[in-house]
Amino acid sequence: MVFERDGVSLYYEIHGDGFPILLFAPGGMRSAASFWRGAEWDPIKALSPHFKVIAMDQRNAGQSRAPVSASDGWDTYTADHLALLDHLGIDRTHLLGGCIGGPYCLGVIERTPDRVASAVLQQSIGNDGSNRELFFEMFDLWANDLKTSMPSVSQDAWLNFRANMFDQPFLYNVSRDFVAGCETPLLLLMGSDPYHPESISREIADLAPNARLVERWKDPATDGTVDTVVEFLKAHTP
Repeated sequence: MVFERDGVSLYYEIHGDGFPILLFAPGGMRSAASFWRGAEWDPIKALSPHFKVIAMDQRNAGQSRAPVSASDGWDTYTADHLALLDHLGIDRTHLLGGCIGGPYCLGVIERTPDRVASAVLQQSIGNDGSNRELFFEMFDLWANDLKTSMPSVSQDAWLNFRANMFDQPFLYNVSRDFVAGCETPLLLLMGSDPYHPESISREIADLAPNARLVERWKDPATDGTVDTVVEFLKAHTP
C-alpha cells in the first residue's frame, strides 16, 4: 500500500491484527521493510500473530519516494512516521526499530510521548566518537544512487542533509537529557559493531529509567529473542 502526502509517497505493509506496532527497518538510509526478511529475526513474521504489524519503507528507500532539500533531517522522518499513523487512524502504538530505527523510535517518542506504549530498540546506531565517517560514507553511497534522478538538488543541499543526520552527538536526533527523562518502557537489544556500538546500547540502558538491556539475542532459537520481545510488548499493551 502507498500513502501520499505533500509530494511524498510512502510504501507500507500491514500484517496481522490487534494492538499496532510500527516497525522501522535496518539498512541505514536504505531502511525498507524488505530488510527484515534477511535480519537476525523477522519481526513481521514473529509479531503478526500477536499484533497489527506495520512495516514501512523510509523516504527514498525501497518503494518510497520524496523530494530532497537542505533542511531535511530527523524531524523530516518523524513527520513521515506521525503522518502515516494519522493516515491509519492509530492513536497509540508500540514501536520497534533496528539500526537507524533506534533513533527513529526515540524521535517519535520525543515528539508525541503519549502516543507510544513501548519501544524495542534493536542494535541502535549512535555516535561513539569514532564512527562518524562510517555514517558519512553510508549516506554518500545512498545519495549517489539518487543524484542522477534529482539533478536540481545541489551538492551543498546533500551535504547539509548529511550533516543534519549524522554530524550530531550520541543518538543524532535526541539528547542524553531527553533519554534520561524518557518514561516510555524500552527494550534494548544490544549492538556489537562499529555501526551499532555496544557502548550506545549500554548508555541508553543506563540513562533511561524504564529500560531493559538484552545482551544476547542474535541467535533467536537459543536466545529466546522472540519470546522476550513478545512478552515485553504484551506487558505494555494497554
